[in-house]
Order: sequence, then structure tokens, then C-alpha cells
Amino acid sequence: MDIYGIPNCSTVKKARTWLEQHGIAYQFHDFKKTGVSVAQLDAWAQQTGWEKLLNRQGMTWRQLSDDAKAGITGADTAFALMTEKTSVIKRPVLVHQGQVLVGFNEAEYTAALT
Repeated sequence: MDIYGIPNCSTVKKARTWLEQHGIAYQFHDFKKTGVSVAQLDAWAQQTGWEKLLNRQGMTWRQLSDDAKAGITGADTAFALMTEKTSVIKRPVLVHQGQVLVGFNEAEYTAALT
């Protein structure tokens, strides 16, 4: 099982704590250190849709110019932004047995992992 995110993100911390409390082993991938590829984003988006991967609530999105925001018109432009500014990816992204979960929802984690 792999979990992707940023270590100091509060939602990532909640997800990692939940996994540890349930004795579930995982491999953590830090977007800031390892980045993310377009191929990886595309694979996740096949299940979730690119819109779910794009965090429009976060500080990084809010700091973008209106023109930059308006330029996100589809998967290609969204993925280009996500690879350039990994903080704009909704976190965490959990990949388990081919299933992709975006964000942390305790009920979803329970259903998928226990």
C-alpha cells in the first residue's frame, strides 16, 4: 500500500495516524521530495477523474492568478500544474490493490482496508 502527500499536511497526518492505529503498513511518498509523474496522475485519474485530484480549496490554488486558474481546462493542463506545483494535488492519495482513494475519509478507509 502506498500513500502520497506532504508530511506536514494535516489531512495526511490524520490518514497516516489512522493507518498506524489500525496496524496497516504503508509506504509514504513525499510529493515535495519525489514529485509525481503525468503517467501516475493519469493512472489515478482513470479511477477518480482529474477534477478530484485538483485541490481547489488549498492555499496554492488560491495564490494562482485568475488567468492560471482559467487555464485549467482539462486533464492535460491540470496535470501540468500538478507536476509543477505538487501542493495543488488533493491529499493524501492512497493506492491499495489497484484502488485509489483521494483525501481522507475514515469510512472510506475502513471499507477499503479492513
